[in-house]
Amino acid sequence: MTAFGRRSDGTSPRDWVRQVAQEAIRDACIGPEQVDALVVATESDFFWPQLCPGALLVDEAGLVPRPVMRVEMGGASGAMAIRAGTMHILSGMHRNVLVVGYEQAASGLPGDDVRTLYGLSFDAELEGMAGASAASLYALSAGLYMHEFGITERDLARVSVKNHGNAVLNPLSHKPMQVSIEDVLASRPVSSPYKLLDCSMISDGAAAVVLAAESFGPPRRPRVRIAGWGCASDHSRLGDRARPYAFEGKARSAHQAYEKAGITEPKREVGLAEVYDAFTGAELQGIEALGLCDAGQAARALAEGRFDRGGVLPVNLSGGLLGQGGPPGATGVAQVVTLAQVLQGRYWPGLQPGGERRFGVADAHSGVASVSVTHVLEKLP
Repeated sequence: MTAFGRRSDGTSPRDWVRQVAQEAIRDACIGPEQVDALVVATESDFFWPQLCPGALLVDEAGLVPRPVMRVEMGGASGAMAIRAGTMHILSGMHRNVLVVGYEQAASGLPGDDVRTLYGLSFDAELEGMAGASAASLYALSAGLYMHEFGITERDLARVSVKNHGNAVLNPLSHKPMQVSIEDVLASRPVSSPYKLLDCSMISDGAAAVVLAAESFGPPRRPRVRIAGWGCASDHSRLGDRARPYAFEGKARSAHQAYEKAGITEPKREVGLAEVYDAFTGAELQGIEALGLCDAGQAARALAEGRFDRGGVLPVNLSGGLLGQGGPPGATGVAQVVTLAQVLQGRYWPGLQPGGERRFGVADAHSGVASVSVTHVLEKLP
């Protein structure tokens, strides 16, 4: 991974992709000649003025004449690229696939323009053109969730405190800072119930992984495999959903992934998770949809420390989108990087949890959980 943040050093995605591609190939203990294909993830062509980025980036990564494809699925673009790379391998078409996700969301355009574009990634004609934003749409869902289960703004603020606190120990995070519940509640209102510190940051960055049909690497490094994968959709507009406060598409995606991984009790068997926390409420809603606690109980479990870095099931050790940052094309790939390194016991000091953990869950979505992608990573003996 590169650091996530706002880049002002004159570099561009071509530089970041070249860097992470080389690092991922080297980390896999193979050479570029052993990579069979490249999958590139990026959400938007508006942030970096490079149309058809795959053709350029396969060259920048030093992988010509390998095949390349570009994948897009909003905030789940990186996760969908992992899914596409997995499909490549499961089909038997390729054995080693490099997956790269990137976005120049922070430094390519003014922030207001980026927020406008994000609003157009929902239903552009019926919502985006009418002025709806990502924050307002997520806030509608969160408000209904809070009403349904008696969740308070203090409950939401705890998510921000936890994730920003984790980010302080992550050298690649966008804006590490220690915040209190009172700091979150006092931050600038954005769209009720969300305040500024309830919202994830617009970030630049890139991440890469090598997916392989068989293991490479140092013999003492624990092997990690993608044991389960799922993808499901929900109605794009909240008003068309029977329960707009529940991420039902995410629940279906997670069920698929758990079934493939042989997980029957995720609350007990999953040891850590990277959950798509575009906003604080989305983390609580996501935890419940992933089956990591019962409906309406995520806030209580969070307050009890279950999801802290020292808890039974750490959620967003990286800091998540709230703390580490959220370049859409890179996020889903970075989640897999984080989980793999944690399961292998080589994550950042202070964030590496103790105890044996077999399964980790990577969760990303586009829209307000309109399309959800889930991967289960398993540490092998």
